[in-house]
Amino acid sequence: MTRNTHATWMLQTKRADFTALAKRFSISPVTARIIRNRDVVDESQIERYLHGTIRHLYDPHLLQDMDKAAALLQRKIQEDRPIRIVGDYDIDGICSTYLLYRGLERCGARVDYQIPERIRDGYGINESIIRQAAADRIDTIITCDNGIAAAEQIRLAKELGMTVIVTDHHEVPPDGDGGELLPPADAIVNPKQKTCPYPFKGICGGVVAYKLVQVLYELFGIPSGEWEGMLEFAAMATVGDVMKLQDENRILVKWGLRQLPHTQSLGLKKLVEACGLDIYAVSAYHIGFVVGPCLNASGRLRTAQVALELLLTKDEQQAESMASELKTLNEERKDMTQAGVDEALGQVEELYANDSVLVVFLPDCHESLAGIIAGRVREAWNRPTFILTPGEECVKGSGRSIEAYHMYQGLCGVQDLLLKFGGHPMAAGFSLEEKDVDQFRRRLNEQADLKPEDFIPKIWIDVAMPLEYISESLVEELKILEPFGQGNEKPQFAQKNLHIRSMRVLGRNRNAVKLSLVTGQGLSMEGMLFTEGDRFVEELGSRRGIDVIYYPDINEYNGNRTLQIVIREYKLHE
Repeated sequence: MTRNTHATWMLQTKRADFTALAKRFSISPVTARIIRNRDVVDESQIERYLHGTIRHLYDPHLLQDMDKAAALLQRKIQEDRPIRIVGDYDIDGICSTYLLYRGLERCGARVDYQIPERIRDGYGINESIIRQAAADRIDTIITCDNGIAAAEQIRLAKELGMTVIVTDHHEVPPDGDGGELLPPADAIVNPKQKTCPYPFKGICGGVVAYKLVQVLYELFGIPSGEWEGMLEFAAMATVGDVMKLQDENRILVKWGLRQLPHTQSLGLKKLVEACGLDIYAVSAYHIGFVVGPCLNASGRLRTAQVALELLLTKDEQQAESMASELKTLNEERKDMTQAGVDEALGQVEELYANDSVLVVFLPDCHESLAGIIAGRVREAWNRPTFILTPGEECVKGSGRSIEAYHMYQGLCGVQDLLLKFGGHPMAAGFSLEEKDVDQFRRRLNEQADLKPEDFIPKIWIDVAMPLEYISESLVEELKILEPFGQGNEKPQFAQKNLHIRSMRVLGRNRNAVKLSLVTGQGLSMEGMLFTEGDRFVEELGSRRGIDVIYYPDINEYNGNRTLQIVIREYKLHE
């Protein structure tokens, strides 16, 4: 558990007639309040939130150029023209490539794929990939999870006589006059285009690819059940790329997780097994923090082709071997990441503690780990963080942001220093000359309009709920709010003035504390706190009063079920 000792606890105060909503949807007023706190407001939205199915997904034909892209591909398939998919090396790019490859192959296409290597090629399609495609007599290139910022590269592909279709979800680069700098592709499917009428802009590259496969299957008369049978890959891409679990993303992930046990990918089944998970109980958390990082590890430390080949293989022995290899790679990645985090935090403490925007250069760090390290430093300092590492020809960087700082716009303000950049409000990637690192840091900080209060993390409480209100039925009902993740966070409840009657430290690593808590009304309940147990005992000392932010749970042991709370944050009384 990360202790936000200086965080401000904030109680949500959004209003609605919670009693009426509870009656209308047969839920408790507590659950109705939580749904309102997620900005799900009118009754149709609430109905979709609670009971949405695949039928509630938006029409893929609403995506600009979708019909154009599908018709182009249909013609190329009918003419037996060779098609090459150019993906990306993260989980979104891997899943996007898988979906397009499986979908195009099912439609009878002569298709192959290439995923850029992170260190050799960098992000997205590049000139060498295009020239290789031309040498291989490829007729059509289709990008996924990249391409929107590759105007020059796609111009080269067009000059070499190739058809180019871009599918992407990243921000469209500005043209400097308030417009968009679009690549000269034959079709561009990206909901972020200003003129795209698609009602939800927050889908990932994997979902864009999934929607294109849906339209292709319509054109080729392939049953929709086959398209629905790949939903788990759109779900994994959504969670892995940290998209907000709102609107149709939440439906995709909810139903994609249900589809996962029935996946046609032998390799995915073996990877879930290798991670020690029950495929019938995989959650969004497991995708984000267990399975996804294994897929990402291949692109970070070797080549993402390994992960894609795992997902596509039909050989059981090969699947088991590759799944084990990816798990081992991820363990190696974890160790390297921790070393980088320690170095970065040391630099910030010593050199940059007063900066609004943290820019840290790690000369000995593997460039593929920069984004993860940036995220950890951002968590520790609650400031926008860029981690820079040496590449073969220039310095490469990856950033993670806070709500108050639009990272992509921040980079736009220094784009004259950058060789290449792209990203979102909360994350970005870029490259620049090493000689410009100090100027990059100085100018970002000069231009950042951030106030001291922006650096104080806020912990939002859904309901100030006494422990007396907790029941087994409420705990079970809260499961309808799943899947939890970015944009649909697990609910948080709070109670003040609890008394700690007793406690004990548990676990082989002494990383859990079981507390016996008593309310002012005399109700006794156990609380589990996952933290460094001995440090907590030392911090507690002789004090016994505590305020907690918690989530209600049921502890099952030896056939007995008892109510308990899992403590997320706490404040000890002086």
